[in-house]
Amino acid sequence: MDLEEKYKSLYGTIMREHLEVFKRQDIKELGTFLELIKNSKRIFLMGVGREGISTRGFAMRLMHLGKEAHWIWDDTTPGMHEGDLFIATNGSGKIGHITYVVEQAKKAGAKVAVVTGSPHQTCPKLADFTLFVPAAVFNGTDERAVPSVQPMGNLFEQHLYMLFDIIIMMLEDELQVSNTEMEGRHRNIE
Repeated sequence: MDLEEKYKSLYGTIMREHLEVFKRQDIKELGTFLELIKNSKRIFLMGVGREGISTRGFAMRLMHLGKEAHWIWDDTTPGMHEGDLFIATNGSGKIGHITYVVEQAKKAGAKVAVVTGSPHQTCPKLADFTLFVPAAVFNGTDERAVPSVQPMGNLFEQHLYMLFDIIIMMLEDELQVSNTEMEGRHRNIE
């Protein structure tokens, strides 16, 4: 197989994997997740590794949408309180320090949502709400998830970025926020 054939084969396979994940997404769960975000004034987010990068991009877009959004690892992040929403991305559901922060958020009275590919693990079970993303994850994929030819958690990590962008677009419509308003909140000192 030459380089062009290999390239076409890989992107075709990867696109089919993502399409299957989109088809398997539970729309009722997605709707509940949208409502949690819509009804929350302050939103705190956390994730690690490549799924954390996707989640950090989501935090940025939530801020552009007009939500008060905070990344857990930032030094300027305020304390969490009752009425706040904590969104933790934990693909395998087994990342211990995320589980610890989920426990602390619950003690602080925040509502906790965990986005995961393994909803039967400890961390997602602690959550008030779990959004199951049916994509293969690194270290413990749920049997309902789409398998992948890609290494480790690539499918889950890539899919999060697209799913989070779609969620932002849906919220933009539901909250009646325009692209212009979002652009007005973009950092202007670059």
